[in-house]
Order: sequence, then structure tokens, then C-alpha cells
Amino acid sequence: MQRLNLPPAQFRFKNSENKTLIFDPIRKKFIVLTPEEWVRQHVIALLQTHYQIPTTLISVERQLKINQLIKRFDLVVFNKNGSIFLLVECKAPEIPIKQDTFDQIARYNLHVQAQHLFVTNGLEHYFCKLDYERERFELIPDLPAFGN
Repeated sequence: MQRLNLPPAQFRFKNSENKTLIFDPIRKKFIVLTPEEWVRQHVIALLQTHYQIPTTLISVERQLKINQLIKRFDLVVFNKNGSIFLLVECKAPEIPIKQDTFDQIARYNLHVQAQHLFVTNGLEHYFCKLDYERERFELIPDLPAFGN
């Protein structure tokens, strides 16, 4: 897999039916290792180690219904009170981050109302802070400390 612009992390792998699988600590099972999954697993490791977010507050590939269509977002981080701290959209490294990626996470966020957004392809990273009262968002250099 491609080297990413994210801190290195330790992963568990196994092979099954000529496919490489990676262990997902959130879903607690092995998942087929695709380029997007490689990015997602690095982001999970980043959330756990760098941002000190408890595994119990991270959810992977949750379903939501948008205009009668079932969509899945990549990662969500809950606050301890059940509100959503962070919505994450992961793309494979070869997928450039463009306006349509931001449009996608914005559509998802209409339904979940996260405090922050994080868009990444493992090479480029964008963080946003949302202000619902003023109906604005702000690009920020990094996420604030979790729980603040």
C-alpha cells in the first residue's frame, strides 16, 4: 500500500482467498484492504493515538438516508453526550480532494450536524469547524483537543 501523509501505525493483517485483510479495531473484524480502507485505518489510528479519542466513541461506515438513497459515511466521532464531534470522509490516495468531496460531506452533515469535518485522501487533509448559528464554516489547521 502507498505511504500516506499520516503518522505510521501498527496494523494486523491476514490473507484470505487471495485477498489481504486488515483488522478494524472499531468493527472488531478483518476488512478487505482497499486503498480507501488503508486511509480509513490510518485515520482511526490517528484519532485514537494523537487525539486520544476513545474507541467506544468512534463509529465506522454508519448508514444514513438522503433523498430516499442509503449512503454510508466513513467515520463519525461522538461526544460523550451523544452529539457528533467529527464527521470524516476518506478517499483513496489516488482520488484528488475536490469540490465534490466537500459537497458530499456537506450533504451527509446536513443530517448529522457535526461540530467538525475532516476530509482526507491520506495525502491531503482538510479540517473545518462549523458555526450553525452564523451558518458559516471555517477551515482550521487541526482539530481542537477532544472534549473541549
